[in-house]
Amino acid sequence: MTKKNETIRNKGLNNLSLINKIYQSFETLEHVLGELKMEEALFMTYAAKKSFARAAMKEKPLCHFEVQKEKSGDTNSSTAS
Repeated sequence: MTKKNETIRNKGLNNLSLINKIYQSFETLEHVLGELKMEEALFMTYAAKKSFARAAMKEKPLCHFEVQKEKSGDTNSSTAS
């Protein structure tokens, strides 16, 4: 793997890690608000988490392209744009 491809893959993996941490924070906040019976705040958090997940899934992670390319054995194609 070239240095450029490795950099793109690392950035993609870092992005996925951050997305996971943010999503887990939403999950934890939902749990706490549910335990405190704060229904309005819980509903708003649920809506925000759903919106975040939708936005995160809309963006194709950079590393996905690289992983797919490695699996297929295609090393001559250009990197993701």
